[in-house]
Amino acid sequence: MIYFTSDLHLGHNSVIALCHRPFSSTEEMDETLIANWNAKVRGNDKVYIVGDLIWDGKRAEEYLSRLRGKKVLIVGNHDGGMLSRIDVGKYFVSVSKYAEESIESRNITLCHYPLLEWKNSRIEGSVRMGFDVFGHVHNNVRRADYMPVLCRPTALNAGVDVNGFAPVTFGEMMKNNSVFKHAVLKGTDAEKLLTEREKSIAEIFGNFD
Repeated sequence: MIYFTSDLHLGHNSVIALCHRPFSSTEEMDETLIANWNAKVRGNDKVYIVGDLIWDGKRAEEYLSRLRGKKVLIVGNHDGGMLSRIDVGKYFVSVSKYAEESIESRNITLCHYPLLEWKNSRIEGSVRMGFDVFGHVHNNVRRADYMPVLCRPTALNAGVDVNGFAPVTFGEMMKNNSVFKHAVLKGTDAEKLLTEREKSIAEIFGNFD
C-alpha cells in the first residue's frame, strides 16, 4: 500500500494553536499522530512524506524508530534539524527536495510547497494528466493566496490538518481535499468551477478508491 502525508510537526507545541489542532498538549498530539500512522501503515507499505515531519530534531531518532513503513521524504522547510541529527539512509528510502513519479499509474509531482504549474498540469481529457501533491500550507485558507490551489482538484494537500491526522491513500487524499475545498468555497463561483473540474476528472479516472 502507498500512503501520503505531511506537516506532522512532531514535537511542535505552537502548531496546535496555529492550526487549531484538537490536542491539549504536544505529547497528546505526538502520541495521536504516531498511533494513527501505525494503525494504517505496515512494514512494507511506502509512505511519501511531503515535508515537515519532525519539529524537534533532538528527538528525531525516537520518533522515526516508532513510525512504520518505508519512508520517502520530500524535504520541507522545517526538516533541517532532523536531517542533521540522523543517519538518513537508516530511516528513509530516499530524501529529495522535489520528485516526479508515476505512482499507482498516476503522474504525480511532489514538492513541499504548492505549485502553480507542474508536469502535465495543463493536460486535460487524458490519463497523462498530472497531479501536484504538496504540504506547507496546513489548513490555511487565505483565498487570495490559495485560490488557484483551492479551485484545482489535481492540486492535493497531503497535510495531516486536512487528512484526519493520519497518512492517507491517494483516493482518501482526493476525497479529503474535495471536502475541505468545498467547505471553504461553499456558495461561490469558485466552488462551481471546482465541481466542474472534478466531474471532468471523474470521467477520465473514475473513482479514486
